[in-house]
Amino acid sequence: QVQLVESGGGLVQAGGSLRLACAASGFAFEAYAMSWVRQVPGKELEWLADINHTGDTTYYADSVKGRFTISRDNAKYTLYLQLRSLKPEDTAVYHCAPTEFHHNSSFWGPGTQVTVSS
Repeated sequence: QVQLVESGGGLVQAGGSLRLACAASGFAFEAYAMSWVRQVPGKELEWLADINHTGDTTYYADSVKGRFTISRDNAKYTLYLQLRSLKPEDTAVYHCAPTEFHHNSSFWGPGTQVTVSS
């Protein structure tokens, strides 16, 4: 079955960095555009970044542009998100999903918690 498992979150101080990973299985990962999204409990989903299936085209939300980098390794069936210059408002659960389904939490992985302290 389709599985997406996020990892790499943790507690960091403002200004710090983390590298998140999303391990994919059960589908043709290399054929799908992928996205990262985040959510704070009780608040609306926030889209962060997209990457096309080959990894040569990316898009970012204004809130993270210049700080976050999305990438992928299709041979390893893995999606990445490099987080830099983290701010307390980046605190959230981070999820990966195929871009075309990113609005539907049924297609997300379980998520990884990022907590940024001031």
